Amino acid sequence: MNKKRHSFKKGLYLLLVGFVLFLSGCDQLAVLDPKGPVAESQKDLILYSLIFMGGIIVVVFSLFAVMLYKYRDNNPNRKEGDYKPNLHGNMKIEIVWTIVPILIVTALSIPTVGTIFDLEEPPESSADREPLVVYATSADWKWFFSYPEEGIETVNYVNIPTDRAIEFRLSSADSMASFWVPRLGGQKYNMAGMENTLYLQADETGVFEGRNANFTGEGFTGQTFDVNAQEEEAFNEWVETTQEEASELTQQTYDDLLKPGLLDEMEFSSTHLAFVDHGSNEGGDYSVERHRELYGEQLHLENNPEWSEELE
Repeated sequence: MNKKRHSFKKGLYLLLVGFVLFLSGCDQLAVLDPKGPVAESQKDLILYSLIFMGGIIVVVFSLFAVMLYKYRDNNPNRKEGDYKPNLHGNMKIEIVWTIVPILIVTALSIPTVGTIFDLEEPPESSADREPLVVYATSADWKWFFSYPEEGIETVNYVNIPTDRAIEFRLSSADSMASFWVPRLGGQKYNMAGMENTLYLQADETGVFEGRNANFTGEGFTGQTFDVNAQEEEAFNEWVETTQEEASELTQQTYDDLLKPGLLDEMEFSSTHLAFVDHGSNEGGDYSVERHRELYGEQLHLENNPEWSEELE
Protein backbone atom coordinates (compact mmCIF):
# COMPACT_ATOMS: atom_id res chain seq x y z
CA MET A 1 0.00 0.00 0.00
CA ASN A 2 2.81 2.41 0.93
CA LYS A 3 4.67 1.57 -2.30
CA LYS A 4 1.61 2.37 -4.40
CA ARG A 5 1.06 5.63 -2.54
CA HIS A 6 4.72 6.60 -3.00
CA SER A 7 4.60 5.80 -6.73
CA PHE A 8 1.42 7.85 -7.12
CA LYS A 9 2.95 10.88 -5.37
CA LYS A 10 6.13 10.57 -7.43
CA GLY A 11 4.15 10.37 -10.68
CA LEU A 12 2.02 13.36 -9.73
CA TYR A 13 5.13 15.37 -8.84
CA LEU A 14 6.80 14.58 -12.17
CA LEU A 15 3.62 15.49 -14.03
CA LEU A 16 3.42 18.88 -12.31
CA VAL A 17 7.11 19.60 -12.92
CA GLY A 18 6.77 18.64 -16.58
CA PHE A 19 3.71 20.88 -16.97
CA VAL A 20 5.52 23.85 -15.44
CA LEU A 21 8.55 23.32 -17.70
CA PHE A 22 6.24 23.04 -20.72
CA LEU A 23 4.56 26.35 -19.92
CA SER A 24 7.86 28.08 -19.20
CA GLY A 25 9.03 27.33 -22.75
CA CYS A 26 5.98 28.85 -24.42
CA ASP A 27 5.63 32.41 -25.64
CA GLN A 28 2.33 34.16 -25.11
CA LEU A 29 -0.36 32.38 -27.08
CA ALA A 30 -1.37 34.38 -30.14
CA VAL A 31 -5.08 33.83 -29.51
CA LEU A 32 -4.66 35.39 -26.06
CA ASP A 33 -2.83 38.42 -27.48
CA PRO A 34 -5.59 40.07 -29.56
CA LYS A 35 -4.91 43.05 -31.82
CA GLY A 36 -8.49 43.75 -32.88
CA PRO A 37 -12.12 43.62 -31.70
CA VAL A 38 -12.89 40.23 -33.26
CA ALA A 39 -9.95 38.53 -31.59
CA GLU A 40 -10.76 40.37 -28.34
CA SER A 41 -14.30 38.96 -28.32
CA GLN A 42 -13.01 35.47 -28.96
CA LYS A 43 -10.37 35.80 -26.25
CA ASP A 44 -13.05 36.81 -23.73
CA LEU A 45 -15.12 33.78 -24.74
CA ILE A 46 -12.13 31.44 -24.42
CA LEU A 47 -11.25 32.76 -20.94
CA TYR A 48 -14.88 32.59 -19.82
CA SER A 49 -15.11 28.96 -20.96
CA LEU A 50 -11.79 28.00 -19.35
CA ILE A 51 -12.65 29.61 -16.01
CA PHE A 52 -16.17 28.14 -16.02
CA MET A 53 -14.96 24.63 -16.86
CA GLY A 54 -12.06 24.98 -14.41
CA GLY A 55 -14.60 25.73 -11.67
CA ILE A 56 -16.51 22.58 -12.59
CA ILE A 57 -13.32 20.52 -12.39
CA VAL A 58 -12.54 21.92 -8.92
CA VAL A 59 -16.04 21.09 -7.65
CA VAL A 60 -16.04 17.57 -9.12
CA PHE A 61 -12.58 16.64 -7.84
CA SER A 62 -13.34 18.16 -4.42
CA LEU A 63 -16.45 16.01 -4.10
CA PHE A 64 -14.46 13.04 -5.37
CA ALA A 65 -11.78 13.59 -2.70
CA VAL A 66 -14.42 13.92 0.04
CA MET A 67 -16.09 10.67 -1.04
CA LEU A 68 -12.76 8.82 -1.12
CA TYR A 69 -11.87 10.03 2.34
CA LYS A 70 -15.29 9.59 3.93
CA TYR A 71 -15.97 6.13 2.56
CA ARG A 72 -12.43 4.74 2.60
CA ASP A 73 -12.05 1.13 3.63
CA ASN A 74 -9.97 1.85 6.75
CA ASN A 75 -12.25 4.59 8.16
CA PRO A 76 -12.54 3.79 11.90
CA ASN A 77 -15.96 5.45 12.09
CA ARG A 78 -17.41 3.44 9.23
CA LYS A 79 -20.35 1.22 10.16
CA GLU A 80 -21.56 -1.91 8.48
CA GLY A 81 -24.86 -0.21 7.62
CA ASP A 82 -23.11 2.58 5.67
CA TYR A 83 -22.56 0.23 2.73
CA LYS A 84 -25.79 -0.51 0.88
CA PRO A 85 -24.97 -2.07 -2.49
CA ASN A 86 -28.58 -2.86 -3.32
CA LEU A 87 -29.87 0.70 -2.94
CA HIS A 88 -32.12 1.63 -5.88
CA GLY A 89 -33.39 5.07 -6.86
CA ASN A 90 -32.93 8.47 -5.29
CA MET A 91 -35.20 11.07 -6.84
CA LYS A 92 -33.33 14.10 -5.46
CA ILE A 93 -29.93 12.93 -6.71
CA GLU A 94 -31.33 11.99 -10.13
CA ILE A 95 -32.93 15.43 -10.48
CA VAL A 96 -29.64 17.11 -9.53
CA TRP A 97 -27.47 15.15 -11.97
CA THR A 98 -29.98 15.83 -14.75
CA ILE A 99 -30.48 19.55 -14.17
CA VAL A 100 -26.85 20.48 -13.41
CA PRO A 101 -25.48 19.36 -16.84
CA ILE A 102 -28.33 21.22 -18.56
CA LEU A 103 -27.42 24.39 -16.65
CA ILE A 104 -23.73 23.94 -17.51
CA VAL A 105 -24.38 23.51 -21.24
CA THR A 106 -26.78 26.48 -21.20
CA ALA A 107 -24.25 28.71 -19.42
CA LEU A 108 -21.62 27.84 -22.05
CA SER A 109 -23.95 27.95 -25.06
CA ILE A 110 -25.58 31.36 -24.55
CA PRO A 111 -22.37 33.49 -24.74
CA THR A 112 -20.90 31.21 -27.43
CA VAL A 113 -23.91 31.44 -29.75
CA GLY A 114 -24.22 35.18 -29.09
CA THR A 115 -20.55 35.77 -29.97
CA ILE A 116 -20.80 33.66 -33.14
CA PHE A 117 -23.75 35.68 -34.43
CA ASP A 118 -22.13 39.00 -33.47
CA LEU A 119 -18.98 38.15 -35.42
CA GLU A 120 -20.98 37.51 -38.59
CA GLU A 121 -21.31 41.30 -38.84
CA PRO A 122 -18.59 43.97 -39.12
CA PRO A 123 -17.21 45.16 -35.75
CA GLU A 124 -19.27 47.95 -34.20
CA SER A 125 -16.18 50.04 -33.45
CA SER A 126 -15.85 50.85 -37.16
CA ALA A 127 -19.53 50.84 -38.10
CA ASP A 128 -19.26 54.40 -39.44
CA ARG A 129 -17.09 53.19 -42.35
CA GLU A 130 -17.72 50.66 -45.09
CA PRO A 131 -15.58 47.50 -44.78
CA LEU A 132 -12.65 47.08 -47.13
CA VAL A 133 -13.41 44.10 -49.39
CA VAL A 134 -10.53 41.68 -49.97
CA TYR A 135 -10.88 38.35 -51.80
CA ALA A 136 -8.61 35.79 -50.11
CA THR A 137 -8.07 32.82 -52.41
CA SER A 138 -6.03 29.82 -51.32
CA ALA A 139 -4.15 27.50 -53.69
CA ASP A 140 -1.58 24.75 -53.23
CA TRP A 141 0.42 26.27 -51.49
CA LYS A 142 0.04 30.03 -51.62
CA TRP A 143 -2.45 32.84 -50.99
CA PHE A 144 -3.87 35.41 -53.43
CA PHE A 145 -5.40 38.62 -52.07
CA SER A 146 -7.51 40.62 -54.52
CA TYR A 147 -8.66 44.19 -53.88
CA PRO A 148 -11.54 44.66 -56.38
CA GLU A 149 -12.19 48.32 -55.52
CA GLU A 150 -8.50 49.24 -55.73
CA GLY A 151 -7.80 46.98 -58.72
CA ILE A 152 -4.67 45.37 -57.26
CA GLU A 153 -3.64 41.91 -56.10
CA THR A 154 -0.94 40.51 -53.78
CA VAL A 155 0.52 37.08 -53.23
CA ASN A 156 1.37 35.73 -49.78
CA TYR A 157 0.86 39.05 -48.00
CA VAL A 158 -2.00 41.45 -47.45
CA ASN A 159 -1.93 45.11 -46.42
CA ILE A 160 -4.88 46.50 -44.48
CA PRO A 161 -5.70 49.84 -42.82
CA THR A 162 -6.15 49.98 -39.06
CA ASP A 163 -9.46 50.83 -37.36
CA ARG A 164 -11.47 49.65 -40.35
CA ALA A 165 -13.32 46.38 -40.83
CA ILE A 166 -11.93 44.06 -43.51
CA GLU A 167 -14.45 41.89 -45.33
CA PHE A 168 -12.49 38.83 -46.42
CA ARG A 169 -14.31 36.80 -49.06
CA LEU A 170 -12.84 33.33 -48.87
CA SER A 171 -12.59 30.72 -51.61
CA SER A 172 -10.10 28.16 -52.89
CA ALA A 173 -8.63 27.38 -56.28
CA ASP A 174 -8.18 23.70 -55.40
CA SER A 175 -8.06 21.89 -52.03
CA MET A 176 -9.97 23.11 -48.99
CA ALA A 177 -7.91 25.43 -46.78
CA SER A 178 -8.54 27.39 -43.59
CA PHE A 179 -7.82 31.13 -43.36
CA TRP A 180 -6.49 32.02 -39.90
CA VAL A 181 -4.82 35.11 -38.42
CA PRO A 182 -4.68 34.24 -34.68
CA ARG A 183 -4.10 37.80 -33.41
CA LEU A 184 -7.01 39.19 -35.44
CA GLY A 185 -9.61 36.43 -35.17
CA GLY A 186 -10.58 32.81 -35.62
CA GLN A 187 -10.41 30.71 -38.75
CA LYS A 188 -12.89 30.09 -41.54
CA TYR A 189 -12.73 27.65 -44.44
CA ASN A 190 -11.77 28.35 -48.05
CA MET A 191 -13.52 25.99 -50.46
CA ALA A 192 -13.61 25.77 -54.25
CA GLY A 193 -16.92 26.67 -55.85
CA MET A 194 -18.28 28.59 -52.86
CA GLU A 195 -17.56 31.73 -50.88
CA ASN A 196 -17.41 32.39 -47.13
CA THR A 197 -17.21 35.81 -45.51
CA LEU A 198 -14.99 36.63 -42.54
CA TYR A 199 -14.82 40.05 -40.85
CA LEU A 200 -11.55 41.02 -39.18
CA GLN A 201 -10.10 44.30 -37.94
CA ALA A 202 -6.74 45.51 -36.62
CA ASP A 203 -6.76 48.25 -33.98
CA GLU A 204 -3.01 48.80 -34.03
CA THR A 205 -0.24 48.73 -36.60
CA GLY A 206 2.04 45.72 -36.94
CA VAL A 207 2.73 42.56 -38.87
CA PHE A 208 0.54 39.62 -37.90
CA GLU A 209 1.19 36.09 -39.04
CA GLY A 210 -1.50 34.21 -40.92
CA ARG A 211 -1.60 30.68 -42.24
CA ASN A 212 -3.60 27.80 -43.58
CA ALA A 213 -4.90 25.93 -40.53
CA ASN A 214 -6.15 22.95 -42.54
CA PHE A 215 -3.61 20.29 -43.61
CA THR A 216 -3.43 20.22 -47.41
CA GLY A 217 -0.41 18.11 -48.25
CA GLU A 218 3.29 18.49 -48.88
CA GLY A 219 3.57 22.29 -48.96
CA PHE A 220 1.16 22.92 -46.08
CA THR A 221 3.86 24.21 -43.72
CA GLY A 222 4.86 26.90 -46.18
CA GLN A 223 1.36 28.17 -46.88
CA THR A 224 1.68 31.24 -44.70
CA PHE A 225 1.19 34.97 -45.21
CA ASP A 226 1.75 38.28 -43.42
CA VAL A 227 -0.98 40.76 -42.57
CA ASN A 228 0.54 44.25 -42.55
CA ALA A 229 -1.72 46.60 -40.59
CA GLN A 230 -0.96 50.23 -41.50
CA GLU A 231 -2.30 53.68 -40.77
CA GLU A 232 -4.87 54.80 -43.35
CA GLU A 233 -2.48 57.25 -45.01
CA ALA A 234 0.30 54.68 -45.38
CA PHE A 235 -2.15 52.14 -46.76
CA ASN A 236 -3.45 54.59 -49.39
CA GLU A 237 0.11 55.43 -50.43
CA TRP A 238 0.89 51.72 -50.87
CA VAL A 239 -2.24 51.27 -52.99
CA GLU A 240 -1.27 54.16 -55.27
CA THR A 241 2.30 52.92 -55.62
CA THR A 242 1.15 49.41 -56.47
CA GLN A 243 -1.35 50.68 -59.04
CA GLU A 244 1.36 52.70 -60.76
CA GLU A 245 4.44 50.50 -60.50
CA ALA A 246 3.32 46.85 -60.29
CA SER A 247 2.95 44.77 -63.43
CA GLU A 248 -0.43 43.66 -64.71
CA LEU A 249 -1.67 40.19 -63.78
CA THR A 250 -2.48 38.43 -67.04
CA GLN A 251 -4.46 35.21 -67.23
CA GLN A 252 -1.38 33.29 -68.43
CA THR A 253 0.69 34.59 -65.50
CA TYR A 254 -2.05 33.69 -63.05
CA ASP A 255 -2.38 30.20 -64.51
CA ASP A 256 1.36 29.69 -64.04
CA LEU A 257 1.21 30.91 -60.44
CA LEU A 258 -1.58 28.43 -59.68
CA LYS A 259 0.68 25.44 -60.32
CA PRO A 260 1.21 23.42 -57.10
CA GLY A 261 4.25 24.84 -55.32
CA LEU A 262 5.56 27.69 -53.17
CA LEU A 263 5.83 31.35 -54.14
CA ASP A 264 7.50 34.49 -52.85
CA GLU A 265 5.58 37.67 -52.09
CA MET A 266 4.33 39.50 -55.21
CA GLU A 267 2.02 42.32 -56.19
CA PHE A 268 0.10 43.20 -59.36
CA SER A 269 -1.83 46.18 -60.69
CA SER A 270 -4.85 44.08 -61.66
CA THR A 271 -6.70 41.08 -60.20
CA HIS A 272 -7.57 37.57 -61.32
CA LEU A 273 -11.24 38.36 -60.70
CA ALA A 274 -11.34 39.73 -64.24
CA PHE A 275 -11.20 36.20 -65.65
CA VAL A 276 -12.14 33.77 -62.84
CA ASP A 277 -14.04 33.75 -59.55
CA HIS A 278 -13.12 30.61 -57.64
CA GLY A 279 -16.05 31.17 -55.29
CA SER A 280 -18.53 30.44 -58.09
CA ASN A 281 -19.56 27.07 -59.51
CA GLU A 282 -18.00 27.99 -62.84
CA GLY A 283 -14.61 28.80 -61.28
CA GLY A 284 -14.48 25.94 -58.78
CA ASP A 285 -12.45 23.60 -61.02
CA TYR A 286 -10.44 26.29 -62.84
CA SER A 287 -7.05 25.26 -61.42
CA VAL A 288 -7.64 21.51 -61.56
CA GLU A 289 -8.65 21.65 -65.21
CA ARG A 290 -5.37 23.38 -66.08
CA HIS A 291 -2.95 21.52 -63.84
CA ARG A 292 -4.54 18.16 -63.19
CA GLU A 293 -1.41 16.17 -64.08
CA LEU A 294 0.78 18.20 -61.66
CA TYR A 295 -1.10 17.21 -58.53
CA GLY A 296 0.40 13.74 -58.63
CA GLU A 297 3.99 14.98 -58.61
CA GLN A 298 6.10 15.34 -55.46
CA LEU A 299 7.70 18.71 -54.68
CA HIS A 300 10.62 17.19 -52.74
CA LEU A 301 10.77 20.28 -50.54
CA GLU A 302 13.32 18.69 -48.21
CA ASN A 303 15.85 18.83 -51.06
CA ASN A 304 15.27 22.51 -51.77
CA PRO A 305 17.96 24.65 -50.02
CA GLU A 306 15.84 27.80 -50.22
CA TRP A 307 12.90 26.06 -48.57
CA SER A 308 15.18 24.71 -45.82
CA GLU A 309 16.42 28.24 -45.10
CA GLU A 310 12.84 29.52 -44.82
CA LEU A 311 12.02 26.80 -42.31
CA GLU A 312 15.00 27.78 -40.17
